[in-house]
Amino acid sequence: MVSVLAVSDETIESLWNPQVRSLGVDLILGAGDLPFDYLEYLTDVLNAPCVFVPGNHDADLTGYSAGRAGWMRAGLPSTWPGPVGAINADRRIVTAAGLRIAGLGGSIRYNGGPNQWTQRQQRRRARSLTRTQAWAERARGDRRGIDVLLTHSPPFGVGDGTDPAHVGFECLDDVVRSLQPQILLHGHIHPHGRTPDDLEMHGSAVVNTVGYTLLEIEPGRGRLDAGAPTILRRRHGT
Repeated sequence: MVSVLAVSDETIESLWNPQVRSLGVDLILGAGDLPFDYLEYLTDVLNAPCVFVPGNHDADLTGYSAGRAGWMRAGLPSTWPGPVGAINADRRIVTAAGLRIAGLGGSIRYNGGPNQWTQRQQRRRARSLTRTQAWAERARGDRRGIDVLLTHSPPFGVGDGTDPAHVGFECLDDVVRSLQPQILLHGHIHPHGRTPDDLEMHGSAVVNTVGYTLLEIEPGRGRLDAGAPTILRRRHGT
């Protein structure tokens, strides 16, 4: 089992404290809209890898690439504005601590800020995930499946809001159908002191991790071959 600390949207004072070492987690997952130095602190103190996706209040991280000479953007040397040492999984499938994680950041477009997308734009961005998985299965016979789908916004109609800034993404229905993750972890929807319902979509768990969620996930071949993730502790809302 892999012990995972999933965080999003709201900093929790008890985590921004050396006592967080007692959690002993193997992996940190960030679902967006957190100070990058918060993610860096957790990574350093817990000595665990961090995989994240950007939220709609985060800096624009598109177009950056890392090379021998450092970070580049548009062919020019640049400074990476994201959390140092963390893995940006937006539109990618990555492996960390033995788990396969597919990421899709951002929210619905509502005021033209960074990391905001129309339904059509996000659908196009999401295709990179399903194509990557399909290519891996064909080219390498890699049928391990996806353990976690990490997003900032929830799926449309599954734990999202009704106001223009918090409507979920329709394309996540197809992504979940295709990737069959054990769990979809998202942020963006603030529960304001209550614990939101844990939901389900095509057999995959859908969990709002605003604040934090401590859980255990068994690496497997997607939800069809692994046991359901176990939620150990959580704190939502302030």
